Amino acid sequence: MNTGLFALDGGAMFGVVPKVIWEKLIAPDERNRIPMAMRALLIEEGERLMLVDVGVGHKYTPKFADLYAINHGSYTLEGELKKLGFSVEDITDVILTHLHFDHAGGSTKKVAERVVPTFPKARYYIQRSHWAWVHPPNPREKASFFPENYEPLAEEGQLILLDGEMEIMPGVRIRVFNGHTEGQQLVEIQYKNYTILYGGDLFPTSAHVPLPYIMAYDVRPLVTLEERQRVLPWLVEQQVIVFYEHDSQIECSTVVEREPGRYERGQIISIADL
Repeated sequence: MNTGLFALDGGAMFGVVPKVIWEKLIAPDERNRIPMAMRALLIEEGERLMLVDVGVGHKYTPKFADLYAINHGSYTLEGELKKLGFSVEDITDVILTHLHFDHAGGSTKKVAERVVPTFPKARYYIQRSHWAWVHPPNPREKASFFPENYEPLAEEGQLILLDGEMEIMPGVRIRVFNGHTEGQQLVEIQYKNYTILYGGDLFPTSAHVPLPYIMAYDVRPLVTLEERQRVLPWLVEQQVIVFYEHDSQIECSTVVEREPGRYERGQIISIADL
């Protein structure tokens, strides 16, 4: 489910990778920003309907929209759900990988002068360690955390704090990574005969599959490196399908190892074709 596009500085997105290399993978605009999707994943299991991440939402100012080149086009969470025959009232669970605005902004909406949960019947899940991390936020990440995106969830009693990795419902498992931000939780899904990993900000785009392609936004880049060193062999050996939250062109792919330690995007895949 696409919730729209935004853009971030290409240099920040690729860290130590030189622009002469990364710009061949994703072309920047005149302000050095690269286009990025904000994909949510909808999971239906029995009577439960779960969303993984919810995009930026619609509470931002014109200045904010210009800074991040926010462009929803024809995409909204409500509209995409309606196409599938659902409404916001049907969502029972929302897994937020973390609380940066591009992942959690759609958790709440403004109604008159109040900010309320977008999904009135849903439980919202965050790692307890990440919730503590944002109270208060550190100066490095403060510009990415907006209390109106998540405080109403606690105020309305809809917030569930998780402690570590677990199976949250049959075939859906939470995995925790601490390099990008403390307590980022990615989702591993067993679907038919496939394993799917929601890449979050561990693998934001397919261009970030190579081992050293780590964002400058990560608070602990060497921890991210260790996490990727652990996960990438598993992705290859188990032919895991990676779901890219931020790739503006490619929804999913496998990962291949061209030579020892050299990982690349493999076969391009669409969830609809599985």
